[in-house]
Amino acid sequence: MENVLLYIIVALGLSIVLNIFLKKIGISQIIGYIITGTIIVYAFDLREAGHSHQLEMIADFGIVFLMFTIGLEISLAKMGSMKKEIFGNGFLQVAVTSFVVYLVAHNIFALSEESSLIIALAFSLSSTAVVLSYLKASKEIYTSYGQSATGILIFQDIAVIPILILIGFLTSEANESITTILWHTFSSAVIVVGVLLTVGKRVVAWLLHFSASSDVDELFMGSVLFIVIGASLFASFMGFTYSLGAFVAGMIIAETKYHHKVEADIAPFKDILLGTFFVVVGMKIDLNLFVDKIGTIVGFFFLVFVVKMLIMFLLLRLSLSSSNALKTAMSLSQVGEFSFVIFALAASGGIINQDLASLLVLIVIFSMIVTPFFISKISPLVDALIKEKDVVTDLSSLASRENHVVVCGYSVVGKFVTKYLEEMDAPFVVIDNSNKHVKEALNDGIECYLGDAAKSSIVEALHVEKASAIIVTLDNITKKRLICEAILKVAKNANLIVKVVSLEEKEQLEDLDITTIVDGKVEVARVLVERMITCQLNYK
Repeated sequence: MENVLLYIIVALGLSIVLNIFLKKIGISQIIGYIITGTIIVYAFDLREAGHSHQLEMIADFGIVFLMFTIGLEISLAKMGSMKKEIFGNGFLQVAVTSFVVYLVAHNIFALSEESSLIIALAFSLSSTAVVLSYLKASKEIYTSYGQSATGILIFQDIAVIPILILIGFLTSEANESITTILWHTFSSAVIVVGVLLTVGKRVVAWLLHFSASSDVDELFMGSVLFIVIGASLFASFMGFTYSLGAFVAGMIIAETKYHHKVEADIAPFKDILLGTFFVVVGMKIDLNLFVDKIGTIVGFFFLVFVVKMLIMFLLLRLSLSSSNALKTAMSLSQVGEFSFVIFALAASGGIINQDLASLLVLIVIFSMIVTPFFISKISPLVDALIKEKDVVTDLSSLASRENHVVVCGYSVVGKFVTKYLEEMDAPFVVIDNSNKHVKEALNDGIECYLGDAAKSSIVEALHVEKASAIIVTLDNITKKRLICEAILKVAKNANLIVKVVSLEEKEQLEDLDITTIVDGKVEVARVLVERMITCQLNYK
């Protein structure tokens, strides 16, 4: 017990010192955690501990809490609106990448059909932990390419389930027929989703309401942990991954009024456990094998990276601009953490040779080490390579614009706003982050630009400091707040007018120096009364 406490305190101290240093030179803290794990293993001769099942389970809950926070941002309604990104782009990416890698592994490297299939499926997955951690921290998760990457990652996490089932079928211990396994999986999926979205939804709503009304923070935090871990264990009991249960639980809470408080309260647990996950990754590194096979590891990493990037770029180019397609492809071209589980199970089941599995694990680890170094450079690099100077992305023509109105968003409300501005003959421009909305605006004869108004570079290009007003018409409260923060950072005295749809949204924006907050429901009520008075006067 004393030794365990010593290992923990040394790991904590070492990770803190390393990450403070890495932060100063602009390197992700993920690298610090991985290095910490490697140092601890070799300093205390704990190489066997790196493969401890109990330690891996604790580390896996870092991914669980990460998936839970993702679920909080993707409600059932939003998941329906992202069906193209999740079930369209996600399915194509996994299917096509797996097919190409399978052909390469089987025909060029002469691996067996079973080994080639498992390696292909594992290499089709990307790192949820690394990519989503960066996208959330940098707020690029709200950009077009961020949404596309998130959708693909969600599908990949769902795809882990049938991959693990397939491994069970391929192992020598599997005695059941494929029909029985598929039927068991389908019935289990129906039960898991059905219970979590019906009974679970009611239990979650009641539990959060009860604990929140008690005004005791510990009770509320305990309720959230119970929901996350309970949903994860239920999904695991039914034969699925912990992450799937946590993700569904997050989507359920996203439908309640407590989702913002839950996200803020759960963040420390997620960050600590996610750090533990990367420490365990570092503990798995066999330095002797790594040094001996460094050329092979680096070579295979670049081969996988290039193949995945080219496949994803070609697939995504069908629905995204060249810039966003390349950003998404580059950000998802590494190999993911679920590959550890896949290779471990495949090796224990005799599908993959143990030496090959050890080499593949090192390729995955190298991939996760390298990714944090370049992922933050993807956007500026792609923007420099692909300079799309067209009417919807080049904002240079606004340099001399003054006393104009900036309309953020061209959905239903945005369209009505531009209609009334045209009737008033007021000069205005529209900014929207959706290719679809921008094309609609251009077809309607509206001056519209493609860009994320939450980015300071876009806000500065719009010259909001010279604008007579900025009208924010978006529905998503998180995006609205980010846009308002970006605008007020550039122009503190901006005439900022924001639409909200509830008192809760209004309260979330009260700390910002917004000129006018328009509550849609209040305005509808006012108009109804005005129309009533008008009708009464006309009747008299």
